[in-house]
Amino acid sequence: MSKRMKIAIGIPARMSSSRFPGKPLAELAGKPMLAHVIARAQAAAIGELFVATDDARIAQLAESCGVRAIMTAADHPNGSNRLAEAVQTIDCDIVINLQGDEPLIDPAAIRAVVAPFSDDPYLPMATLAHPLRPADVDDPNVVKVVCNAKGRAMYFSRASIPYPRSGAGQPLQHVGLYAYRKEFLLIYPTLAACDSEQVEQLEQLRVLYHGYDIAVTVGDFSCIGVDTPADLARAEALMMQRG
Repeated sequence: MSKRMKIAIGIPARMSSSRFPGKPLAELAGKPMLAHVIARAQAAAIGELFVATDDARIAQLAESCGVRAIMTAADHPNGSNRLAEAVQTIDCDIVINLQGDEPLIDPAAIRAVVAPFSDDPYLPMATLAHPLRPADVDDPNVVKVVCNAKGRAMYFSRASIPYPRSGAGQPLQHVGLYAYRKEFLLIYPTLAACDSEQVEQLEQLRVLYHGYDIAVTVGDFSCIGVDTPADLARAEALMMQRG
């Protein structure tokens, strides 16, 4: 895949998170969290890496890690919009959206998210999922996804889907790692927001609303995203446990 198509990994990062201000530079195991994310992306070794940000402090950290920083507008509503601005200066076919709050992401997951593009030359977007833990079924911070027979997403929700009215089945947890064909990423900001996206606060629902496919690769991609200081403490404990 990487030999036939040019892949870029973009990390959108901002300091003004409502639940955790200053999150990208929060210390995790002795260095800023964003530095861990950058290291994981570098380990994936599948394409050019850049950080898209509106903050000079984040840009300085990226450059200290040997990564290109691209300054963007401050008013982007989500990471996809921020990357759409930044990627205009990048020569690539596929763009991976690696969120700056995934310090434990497996480099193998970063490589896996681009695999569906080699099977479908018209696929606009792809993501990952893994089996949902029973303890997380009712957690609204854990996003669930239901797929069709072709491995395309039918819906994402913070609620329990599919609802276990008759039997438990095996629900799937969405992993917040995306890949887009560059031309689709440039289209994304022009798509009107939809009610489900705004109610659930899930940007990928806009894609489904407008009739575009999202391929979902299911595997052992479990990881911990950092949304709060408590999540940061959990991530550090796991990191120390794994050495």
